[in-house]
Amino acid sequence: MTEHIPEITDSHCHLDFPDFAGEIDHVIARAQAAGVTRMVTICTRLSAEPQVRAIAEAHAPVFYAAGTHPMSAAKEPMVTLEQLLTLAEHPKFVGIGETGLDYHYTAESAAVQRESLRIHIAAARQTGLPLIIHARAADDDMARILAEEYRAGAYGCVMHCFSSGPELARAALELGFYLSMSGIAAFPKSNDLREIFAAAPLDRILVETDAPYLAPPPHRGKRNEPAFAAHTARVGAQVFGLDYGEFAARTQENFNRLFAKAAAWGRAG
Repeated sequence: MTEHIPEITDSHCHLDFPDFAGEIDHVIARAQAAGVTRMVTICTRLSAEPQVRAIAEAHAPVFYAAGTHPMSAAKEPMVTLEQLLTLAEHPKFVGIGETGLDYHYTAESAAVQRESLRIHIAAARQTGLPLIIHARAADDDMARILAEEYRAGAYGCVMHCFSSGPELARAALELGFYLSMSGIAAFPKSNDLREIFAAAPLDRILVETDAPYLAPPPHRGKRNEPAFAAHTARVGAQVFGLDYGEFAARTQENFNRLFAKAAAWGRAG
């Protein structure tokens, strides 16, 4: 029985990755046993969207989002607004992305990444679904583009796996966006990052795994999975000086506010 375990949502994982081949049923069962009652699995290349959609269709706790990851922006066909709008018609499609900028690994494709990002933002604006942002070593351009586009028309957004500097955190929060805590926030040496989260409003915090990557302690260095979001959330509770149940409840409220389509599905079910 798991009634006493506070419920949380893994707002970002990659269940279609080969790390989980043949194990998805077990991975979801372990997540639910840990109180992780919902998962958003993220498609990073539109060519993989059918497989990601199939996982969401086959498993009640799983929702999905799709976009072109910035590290793939130069390798994949440029996404179109029409493609994203069509995908968004699916009842379990709840977010746009992940998209963003990665100048650490793929700086040579920066211009293509920026073009792709703006298309994803247009889709988020038109659908009302939240934008899911990956940002690495591109804080200045990211803050500038997000603000420029917001002035052109409001949209919702989560800075997934937030691990950038305080300036980008402030820029995102000023636009009403959300910061998502991943296993990085639970690493022992991540004090500066925890301080950034502690300075943020509690009503803008989500939790995620980014599984199969970035497993939090005590699983660091191993394959991450949605169940481990509970470890990160316990660290989050400490950061905000709350008991685990209260922090879990607040992050659930935050997820439901930003990912309103997923929350509505739960009510409809």
